[in-house]
Amino acid sequence: MNPSQVSRNHNDINCKCLSSRRHLPPVPQCTKYDVLYPKKVDFSKLKIQSLSHEHLSAILELDKACFNGLWSKEGYQRELDSPNSEIQGLFSQKTGEKLLGMGCFWSILEEAHITILAIDSEYHRQGMGAALLYSLIKTARKRYLERATLEVRASNQAAISLYEKFGFKTAGIRRRYYQDNQEDALILWLGGIHKPEFQEILTNWDTKVSQRLNKSSWELTVISDQ
Repeated sequence: MNPSQVSRNHNDINCKCLSSRRHLPPVPQCTKYDVLYPKKVDFSKLKIQSLSHEHLSAILELDKACFNGLWSKEGYQRELDSPNSEIQGLFSQKTGEKLLGMGCFWSILEEAHITILAIDSEYHRQGMGAALLYSLIKTARKRYLERATLEVRASNQAAISLYEKFGFKTAGIRRRYYQDNQEDALILWLGGIHKPEFQEILTNWDTKVSQRLNKSSWELTVISDQ
């Protein structure tokens, strides 16, 4: 192919693109009414609540989907029975009884040790992980715990980024912590959650979590301890 052919073909492509634009439907114009009275967004309602034995089947299903069976049925039963363990679940009226996400922490002395934070893969990147993390820390504060800690895979940059947005700092490394591939775990800490000034941080988080959920047409309406 000689240069003249290349040039001609290139121009042909441009002509086709320009021609197709003439057949596109006109862009609807914004009216004065739209500006003064914007259309109401229909948000899907979300609820976070403490889980109980009636949710055990849904817990195991989400555990298998997210962690390939991290804990056994008996393990979750012990967590649900323990007064030192808090397991919360995320539900929506839109999806009925389906468990969209769950989080868990252990109360150890003055510390909330976050052991699980899982979101159904269908609902990733919609702000649900942040909503659950916010709820866990808020509950830990209600229990008068002083700090929160967790382990996260060193390669899990999405999770690390979320935790850092909530103020977690890297405190150390557990070498070959994960048995499936011998990957290291980062130890993350968040201190001072019991202090009076932390309430303002919680209020700011509440606003940010709500705004992020709204972008995906979700609305967190209830955080229940029931």
